[in-house]
Amino acid sequence: MKLHAQALLFDNDGTLVSTLASVRRCWTRWAVEYGITAEQFGQVELHGRPAAEIAADLLPAGVVAEAVARIEQLEVEDVPAGGVRLLPGTRAFLDALPADRWAVVTSATRRLAEARLDAVGILPKTLVAADDITRGKPDPEPYLLGARALGVDPADCVVFEDAPAGLQAGRAAGMRTVALATTHRPDELDADLVVTDLSALSALVTEGGVEVTVRG
Repeated sequence: MKLHAQALLFDNDGTLVSTLASVRRCWTRWAVEYGITAEQFGQVELHGRPAAEIAADLLPAGVVAEAVARIEQLEVEDVPAGGVRLLPGTRAFLDALPADRWAVVTSATRRLAEARLDAVGILPKTLVAADDITRGKPDPEPYLLGARALGVDPADCVVFEDAPAGLQAGRAAGMRTVALATTHRPDELDADLVVTDLSALSALVTEGGVEVTVRG
């Protein structure tokens, strides 16, 4: 299968890098600090959503801003402690792309996203973070903003995601989607293409854009 696009939009956590261990450590500590029970915590979807939305689901409105600042601090401080690692295929896939043909679109804050990306040597020219949006995934706003930043029609973009909320956002933006089964089972992921990770794909830059192909 081949997908042709003018631009590629990548989620970060679970797509380009793995941060699951860090997320569990930091959010568990955060929940204890704010008196949130395991039962309450277990009812909230963490992955692929902005911290502000998660905190708003769990805490009174007056505490949310302080709580969001706290989880950001915990996660940033965890980066040097092995809080982030590249997923298979990420480096080779991104190295094949011109800087103006791709962007990172993440639910993390800019400060946290830049800390994680810098730790593994990924320096995107275009980054859309939680600070830039008013509505997080599964709303299409983050991906529409990414397409606009690259100057590309949404219909000419392909979204790479590991989370159902992100895939839903990509579809709602009118983009084709590639799901990476790094944090969810393949049968939980609704996308035009489902693969294990970026090592299963190759990218060829042509005069007409970028051609994404499944290896083998």
